Amino acid sequence: MCIRLVMTYASPVFAHARPDLLYDLQIVQNNFCRKAADALWYVKNLVLHRDLELPIIYKFMKNASERFFDIANSHPNPLLVSAVSYEPTPSRHFCRRPRNVLIDPPDEFTAEMEKLIKVNKMAIE
Repeated sequence: MCIRLVMTYASPVFAHARPDLLYDLQIVQNNFCRKAADALWYVKNLVLHRDLELPIIYKFMKNASERFFDIANSHPNPLLVSAVSYEPTPSRHFCRRPRNVLIDPPDEFTAEMEKLIKVNKMAIE
């Protein structure tokens, strides 16, 4: 948990980074999960994250961004409110703003994790 805090510092700001950069952070998290759980090489990363109840980096950053923008939107400082309240740019626009990460579809790894979590919750009930 301490390492993830360092890895995701200011995540609402750089959550819109290129997916390959976030993938590199995900590899680091996967390696730490594998070491912490003393898992063998053939244990899938999805299973590790499910068993450790640890969201992947993309999902964690997206949740942190949502919390950040919700808090900033209701902040008493009008400059902060004006900075976060805007219309997202069209998808074909080359410049992406940090809040656009909230409307992005999840990547393949995140989608698979969410499916596994749903299946496990249904099996428990």
